[in-house]
Amino acid sequence: MDFSLTPRVEELRERVRAFMDEHVYPVEMEALRALDEEVRPGRDVAYPEILRELRARAKAEGLWNLFMPDERYGPGLTNWEYGVLCEEMGRSPAVAPMVFNCAAPDTGNMEILAEHGTDEQRERWLEPLLEGEIRSCFSMTEPEVSGSDPTSIQARAELVGDEWVINGHKWFTSGAVGAAFAIAMVVTDPEAPPYARASMIIVPTDAPGFNLVRPIPVMGHDGGPGHCEIRYEDCRVPAGNLLGPRQAGFVIAQDRLGPGRIHHCMRAIGTAERALELMCRRANEREAFGGKLADKQFVQDMVARSRMEIEQARLLTMKAAWKIDAEGKKAARREISMIKVVAANVVMDVLDRAIQVHGALGMSDDTPLAAMWRYSRMLRIADGPDEVHKMVVARRELNHWAKRAGEAGGSAPTAPRTGSRPD
Repeated sequence: MDFSLTPRVEELRERVRAFMDEHVYPVEMEALRALDEEVRPGRDVAYPEILRELRARAKAEGLWNLFMPDERYGPGLTNWEYGVLCEEMGRSPAVAPMVFNCAAPDTGNMEILAEHGTDEQRERWLEPLLEGEIRSCFSMTEPEVSGSDPTSIQARAELVGDEWVINGHKWFTSGAVGAAFAIAMVVTDPEAPPYARASMIIVPTDAPGFNLVRPIPVMGHDGGPGHCEIRYEDCRVPAGNLLGPRQAGFVIAQDRLGPGRIHHCMRAIGTAERALELMCRRANEREAFGGKLADKQFVQDMVARSRMEIEQARLLTMKAAWKIDAEGKKAARREISMIKVVAANVVMDVLDRAIQVHGALGMSDDTPLAAMWRYSRMLRIADGPDEVHKMVVARRELNHWAKRAGEAGGSAPTAPRTGSRPD
C-alpha cells in the first residue's frame, strides 16, 4: 500500500481546500438555514438558492462528481484517492458534499444506476443526477421491523400486467423532501430464499401512491431534505423501473453500501480534524485559573488522544479503500465493517472533547461543533449499526480460527504460528 498522492490528486485536494476556504466556510451557517427554510415538503425545491450558486461555481471549476470511479461519469479516481478529497468535504459535512455533488444518498444511487441501470434508466435518472439538476432518495428502512436485518423487509411490490404495484411503510428515507425519485428496496418474491426476496425499483416521487408523510425529527431537527416517513399505497410504476435483475436487491444494496461507507468514514475523519483544530485554537486562546487552557494537562490529554485516534482511523479507512480498489468490495468486507465502527466512534469522541474544551459555547450554534455532533451521531447507526459490523468482524475471525483448528486435527494450536493471521 502506497498512499502517496499523485500530482493530479494533490492538485484536486488543494483546489477543494481553496474552494471551501473562499466559498463554503464563509456562508456555512447561512446555507444550513437556507436548507431548512427553502427545502420544505410541498415546495418541490431540491436546493436553496445559495447552494445552487455554489454548485454552479463548483461545476464550472471542474470540482464535480469527484466520487465516480467510472471515467464515463467522473474523474475516475480510485476509492482511496477520492477518500482524500472526501475528508476535506467532511470538514463541513452537511454543506460541502452538496456543493460538489458528492452527497449521500445521491452518490450511492448514482453508483448503482451506473452499474446496474439500463440505458433508458441512465438517461432518465442518472444523467440529471450527474448534471445536478435533481436529487434522489433511498427507501429501505421500515418502522415495523429491524433496520439492521434487511431480510425482514415487509414492503411488497407485485407485477400486475406491465406495472409494479407497491405497498409498504418506510421511514428514514433520507433526502426525500425535494427529491425527484426514490430507489425503493421491496419484496418481489416472498417465497424465495431470504437474500433473494427483495428487488430495487425506481419510484418517481410524484407517482400516485407515493405519500411523504413527514420528515422525522432527528435530535430536534426536521428541516431540509429530511429523513422521511413514506407510505407506498398502491403506488404504480412501469415494469421497466426495476433496477437490475429481479431478486438482486441485496446484491445491489451491498454494491451501494461498500463505497458509501468509505465516503461516510472519510467525511467523519474530516469532521474530526476540524473539531481538533477548533479545540486547539480554543485551548491556545482561552485563559482560566491563571493560564491558557493549553497548559492544562487534562486538555493536553484530550488533544493528544484525538490526534492519535484520528491518525489510526484514517490509516484503517485508507487501507479499506485500497483493498476495495485492489481486490473488490467483497474481499474488503471485514475492513469496511471495521472502519465503519472505528471512524464513527472516533469522530464522536473528538467532537465531545472539542465541545468540552469550548465549555458552554461548544453547546451553542455559535460554533459548528454542536451541529457537527448532531449530524455525526447518526453514523453509528446509518448503513448498519456498530453492533452488526462488530458481528461481521467477529464471525470472520472466529471462522478463521475454527478452520485452523480443523486443519490441526480438531484442536486449536497451542502456540502462535507465523503468518497465521486471517486475511
